[in-house]
Amino acid sequence: MLTTNQLRSYKKMIQERILALSDELDENDEFGVSQSFAQHSTGELSNYDNHPGDTATELYEREKDLSLNEHAKTELAELTKALERIGNGKYGICEVCGNDISTERLAALPTASTCVEHSPSQKTSDRRPAEEGVLGNSFEEHVNDSNDATFFDAEDSWQRAAKYGTSETPSDFNAQEMNYDKMYIDSNEPVGYVEEIESFLSADLDGKPSGVIPNQRHERYEDLLDDHDHKASQGTIEDSDLI
Repeated sequence: MLTTNQLRSYKKMIQERILALSDELDENDEFGVSQSFAQHSTGELSNYDNHPGDTATELYEREKDLSLNEHAKTELAELTKALERIGNGKYGICEVCGNDISTERLAALPTASTCVEHSPSQKTSDRRPAEEGVLGNSFEEHVNDSNDATFFDAEDSWQRAAKYGTSETPSDFNAQEMNYDKMYIDSNEPVGYVEEIESFLSADLDGKPSGVIPNQRHERYEDLLDDHDHKASQGTIEDSDLI
């Protein structure tokens, strides 16, 4: 049971914190969250034509301000409730079990309404985000690279869409020769064929070879053959070596 002097001490501590917190919120205009993000953070009327990276710093600062403002208001509400408990004689008594809250706990956390044993932090919430209720299986479950599969899967679907453009840049890729036309992972992976030679050899309806389709892959393949023949004639590689 807290003494009268202890209650006065905790009440003074809480009141001083409420005053300091209220002054802080007034001085910084509640961390600036009442101001328009687009107008005051970037000086523009609209972010419609901006790349997400162009306003990344402003977005981070706004998210930080929102979090600080929410944290401050939550603390202010808890301090106000603590004053109410002091007024009705319930301060320092656990709301769950009715036992006294230790003075050490109150000194460290004057807004405490429960003892250590019944603190909400003792239980980890198992509530999941609402979005998970409508999301399907993870993307990785539909990728079959490890199964040596050749059919069209989720990864192929992403690559088909990504070739029309993403927000990636060459600096986002390591150990790859990238350009702005291939800003996605495994952009050089064969699509519609397994071996590159299949991309320029044609066949008729009966499956019989009918010729060669001139394209960039065929030209590259011819260059590789010419390079192989040149190296073989120079004796740098065996003629039987495969490209």
